[in-house]
Amino acid sequence: MLVHPRHALRHVVAIVAMPAACALAQEMEPRAYSASPVDTNFALVNVTRLHGSVLPDPSVPITDVAASIDAQTFGYVRTFGVGGHAASLGVALPLVQGDVSGNVVDAPTAVHRAGPGDMRVRFALGLIGSPALSAAEFARRTPETSLGASLTVIAPTGRYRPERLVNVGSNRWAIKPELGLSQPLGKWFVETSLGVWLYGENDEYFGGSRREQDPLALVQLHAGYNFRPGMWLATDLSFSSGGRSRVDGLEKQDRQQNSRYGLTFSLPLGSGWSMKFAWARGLVTRVGGNFESVGVSLQRAWGSQ
Repeated sequence: MLVHPRHALRHVVAIVAMPAACALAQEMEPRAYSASPVDTNFALVNVTRLHGSVLPDPSVPITDVAASIDAQTFGYVRTFGVGGHAASLGVALPLVQGDVSGNVVDAPTAVHRAGPGDMRVRFALGLIGSPALSAAEFARRTPETSLGASLTVIAPTGRYRPERLVNVGSNRWAIKPELGLSQPLGKWFVETSLGVWLYGENDEYFGGSRREQDPLALVQLHAGYNFRPGMWLATDLSFSSGGRSRVDGLEKQDRQQNSRYGLTFSLPLGSGWSMKFAWARGLVTRVGGNFESVGVSLQRAWGSQ
């Protein structure tokens, strides 16, 4: 059965849409549950470029799909104490621009999109081994095993037009509860986290349709070495499973079973400034974006006494 290009490309949208789909599949964040003194502020700017191929639902006549995405993210985090435990609340606002191209029924198709992406808010709380400490107390502490929990919420604030197949915004809510465990081993550290993305519905999907998506489980593993305070190198590995979508009740063959690996390096610059460099690429990609990503972050910390 022949498929019109406009309808065939619809099957790719859930994979190559530049907002949450790409960001969630690519994220690997070592030291996400590392302790900080309370009453500390962090402001950061991150620039990330993702480039690579996209593997769509194999049942549709779409080939040679590729995407190049640039994102600039502006974030702020504040640490504080909750019941004697260290906690933090952060917000991130992305600006996204990118190009998606491919052959739909042997017809070349390409689109460009740019604009604000979906806002992300994250609350994290130390459960074990993360007491709320002042800067002076924090400097004297001995690192120990810690267990933390977080809740990340993505709000549909990004640019979205229902008449477009590819958008910057996702036009749906998403939440991710997660547990993270960190174990110091002298100058070495090992971390793992387990989370699951739960997605809301998009009732204004292309063509007046309704799109739903199953939960997507994420596991991260990190191992690294501390050269000195603030200067560390980590190897990163992540696995994702699930996330099959449905459009108007019709199930797509887009269940993810993917893995990625990468490196992250943090460098202190003095006076509260630091930089972080991150690189990652796909290890196994069954369906979805097989991207190579390169990112640079500049961070400023202040306020803790």
